[in-house]
Amino acid sequence: MSPEYFGAAVLAWYDQHGRKDLPWQQGITPYRVWVSEIMLQQTQVATVLGYFDRFMAALPTVQALADAPEDEVLHLWTGLGYYTRARNLHKAAKIVVAQHGGEFPRDVEQLTELPGIGRSTAGAIASLSMGLRAPILDGNVKRVLARYAAQDGYPGEPKVAKQLWALAERLTPHARVNHYTQAMMDLGATLCTRSKPTCLLCPLREGCRAQLLGQQSAYPVPKPRKELPQKHTLMPVFANAEGSILLYRRPSSGLWGGLWSLPEVAALPDLHALAQRYGLELGEPRRLPAFTHTFSHFQLSIEPWLVPTSALSSVVAEDDWLWYNLATPPRLGLAAPVKKLLKRAADELIAGELS
Repeated sequence: MSPEYFGAAVLAWYDQHGRKDLPWQQGITPYRVWVSEIMLQQTQVATVLGYFDRFMAALPTVQALADAPEDEVLHLWTGLGYYTRARNLHKAAKIVVAQHGGEFPRDVEQLTELPGIGRSTAGAIASLSMGLRAPILDGNVKRVLARYAAQDGYPGEPKVAKQLWALAERLTPHARVNHYTQAMMDLGATLCTRSKPTCLLCPLREGCRAQLLGQQSAYPVPKPRKELPQKHTLMPVFANAEGSILLYRRPSSGLWGGLWSLPEVAALPDLHALAQRYGLELGEPRRLPAFTHTFSHFQLSIEPWLVPTSALSSVVAEDDWLWYNLATPPRLGLAAPVKKLLKRAADELIAGELS
């Protein structure tokens, strides 16, 4: 199938079946496309919908995002995961305002110089919001092209990625590139899915090598499996009589960077060192149900303990520690497991079991 025929088939399918009513497809701007593309990285469209609307309502422009406190940005991101995306979003907005006058560069290479924007995201911004001819290779498009070409090798390997980028570049048309880009993403999301692709409805089935070979499930070649390392932490939920929980802000780099979290200790006796540091008198700790939180590169086993406390002094006055009031919670960025444990603590408090 020639590039011209490929592009024509994709665009004809888009005109009839492509998605045109997603929130970021309305009132298209580089800012709206950029935010949606960052949110959609490793996250399903159905999950992103509510987050995108809330984010835009609170921070409708790149200037508003640049001016917002980091806590507000992380609060709006809470639950989406991969929080480096939110921190990079914030940093990039500041650069766009300070160095580009609040306008996104109309150039893929310049876009990739912004924090958190890789080649595919830059291509999506350039093509969808600016009409520039720029190929993309997000997860959905990678799957379509890997099957279409029956591409050998794991796409995460540089050599394989280079071959797929070359194919994406060759097939991207010069006209209606915004519709073509959206169509390719839609094909991967709705027809050429990970399991049970709907090949009979696909406009590319005649030229798709994987379909012709009957080996759709073999492509893209999966990443070699590695068993995730296991880690363990004990999280004390220090709760005072006013219904507040002691939290601290994690360092800006590393796991849950910049988010507010519960303290972590290696073992139960270590609670007393924290109590002494912050002038707390501890009640009887009570174990809450343990659970496991899975990250992309390891699994964390969390052992939470509910610990009634009373303050002997007002020692907790540092900028990176605060008492989080469950009744009137401040707008902070919270790690997902911490949000889960705060809800559990609130339920315990309502039940009158903290005293």
